[in-house]
Amino acid sequence: MAPAEPAVRPPESTDLTFRPVDVRAMLIPATLLGALSAALKGALLAADAFPFNADEAIVALMARHMLRGEWPAFFYGQAYLGSLDPALVAAGFAAFGEHVLVIRLLQTLLFALTVFTGTLLSWRVLRSRPAAVATGLLLAVPTVNVTLYTTVSIGGYGEALLLGQVLLLITLAIVDRQRPWLYAVWGMVAGIAFWTFGLTLVYILPAICLLAWRDAHRAPRRAALAGWPLAIAGGVLGMAPWLGWAIIHSPGTLVGELLGSAIAGASPSSLPQAWLEHLRNLLLLGGSVTLGFRPPWDARWLALPLLPFVLAVWAAVFLHAVTLLRRRGPALAGTWMITGVALATLVGFVLTPFGADPSGRYFLPLAFPLAFFLGSLVADLRPRVGRLAAVSLVLLVVAYNLWSTIECVRRDPPGLTTQFDPVARVNARGYKELIDFLEIHGERAGYTNYWVAYPLAFLSEERLVFVPRLPYHEDFRYTARDDRYPPYGATVAASPRVAYITTNHPALDESLRRSLAQQGVEFSEASVSGFRVFYSLSERVTPEALGVPNPSP
Repeated sequence: MAPAEPAVRPPESTDLTFRPVDVRAMLIPATLLGALSAALKGALLAADAFPFNADEAIVALMARHMLRGEWPAFFYGQAYLGSLDPALVAAGFAAFGEHVLVIRLLQTLLFALTVFTGTLLSWRVLRSRPAAVATGLLLAVPTVNVTLYTTVSIGGYGEALLLGQVLLLITLAIVDRQRPWLYAVWGMVAGIAFWTFGLTLVYILPAICLLAWRDAHRAPRRAALAGWPLAIAGGVLGMAPWLGWAIIHSPGTLVGELLGSAIAGASPSSLPQAWLEHLRNLLLLGGSVTLGFRPPWDARWLALPLLPFVLAVWAAVFLHAVTLLRRRGPALAGTWMITGVALATLVGFVLTPFGADPSGRYFLPLAFPLAFFLGSLVADLRPRVGRLAAVSLVLLVVAYNLWSTIECVRRDPPGLTTQFDPVARVNARGYKELIDFLEIHGERAGYTNYWVAYPLAFLSEERLVFVPRLPYHEDFRYTARDDRYPPYGATVAASPRVAYITTNHPALDESLRRSLAQQGVEFSEASVSGFRVFYSLSERVTPEALGVPNPSP
């Protein structure tokens, strides 16, 4: 009898493999983790931990103006941010009234949905319940940087994170099923995301790469050939506000804004020198704020007793990520796409002018990849070291994030603030007294700095209009971009009397006193809750007449 032939084994896969997974299995855990995120933010809002700032005030003012019939395509003065965030706030104002709390509650809801989709995305890629729960928990109790910028609105960061993760989920759904209509949905979401905030390119580009790779290796390719035109059509529709503005005005302006023209002057003129400076900012400042070791507005370490242990955890995560990216299987495609998000974020930071601003907000897309890889590490370690030891790693990082947040809340001022320069910080709790003082003395128009002008306008229901024509840096620097809403300038120009409001700037105060005296202008001066007010001027006088330096472009 002839010997039996050995069983034929299929060759080991040498490329990316795919297998559908049902996300419904994680709906309840994902919902609970989103609720945990909302509860944590609710506690912080109850503690009044977030000062009201000028960028957030512009969101509020845009929302109010939208309810009056104005519908700008972009954020006032910043054409790299679409007006989706103010539009959502406008809906909130219509339902609940024009309150700062409405803005924060909207951001809380958006981030709860980001936690929800992040949990599902981790489950969809790793097929591991422990990994998905760990990912969601790390998102629900995030670093100080993530907590700050997903609670306080500065124009679209919350929407960008949510839309980006939704786009990744749709990408994986196309990989599984390749239904042509999914391409149309993908294009629509990508277009809206791009208009909302160009930062979402860090999600769009890796998603396109995965879809292109998969379509090139799939047979038959009819679905892909039918899908891409639908994706393009959906994208055009989604970014219609962006395209419409570009056609009417200047596409070059929008491209320049997208590439960081707003802060281009902050970097060296030589590209190699600029890239080196951005890399230094990334390594020395960006990494520490992204991992939660310091607040974005300060150079001090947080939760110091736990910091060395958390640092060791993240070192293990980075080593695990390298291993995971070399592991064949159904998780590899999604893992590389998520890694692409992180790489695109880092490369974009180094190569564009945005690298001159290491404050932390541009690193927000790294929150999910970091949570994802730590969740994956926990799932890998669980059968080897036991459930308790593996879970302890997640709980250690969660405890560190919570401790850090509480530490920052207790240090008030400044609280959880978006103001990085102490000179530019104002007493947000003093606006009521300032408004009362100005109205009592009949001062309804005048000049101030950027950080006062817009919160004052919103909180006074625009009865008080002061344009940002005064410097706030100690070296008297400020920019013409501070003047975000031209109609305010017309209001002040038409006012028969003006006042001046300064903050934390003794040199400017002395300059104003001296110049007013030289002009023969009589005035009164008062300190009101940290604001310095020059009022009851005997004649109307402009900043130019007082020798205030002209703003830079």
